[in-house]
Amino acid sequence: MEHKLEVLLLDDETIVGKRLKPALSKIGCNVEVFEDPRAALDRIDQKEFDIVVTDIRMDEIDGLQVLEHVTKKSPRTKVIMITGYAMMSLAREAMDKGAFDFIAKPFQPNDLRKVIADAAKSLGSTINFDAALISGS
Repeated sequence: MEHKLEVLLLDDETIVGKRLKPALSKIGCNVEVFEDPRAALDRIDQKEFDIVVTDIRMDEIDGLQVLEHVTKKSPRTKVIMITGYAMMSLAREAMDKGAFDFIAKPFQPNDLRKVIADAAKSLGSTINFDAALISGS
């Protein structure tokens, strides 16, 4: 049995989690979705995730703070930043602080799946990306 990637997805917009959870599940990821950064940080303290996908711009706790928390707790976890603000200075700051990659909204589920596949490969895992492409979703 192949190891499923453990993915935490954090975005304060409900629709993002609703769209992306099934898209990532199709390629063999176990996905936990959070809209509240505090709840997500609590969960990160309880469980080690392979990949954390987080929005950058959120109230109270932003994605850069989530990134710092994750990299302190689990240096092997890959953090992918997403944002509706295509600001290259923020992207550079996130990358300097250890983010694996950065993706700007709006994006298609396949855009994120490709970045997740790259992150999986860097962790020594593979995901069945072709199955998602064949099913056309």
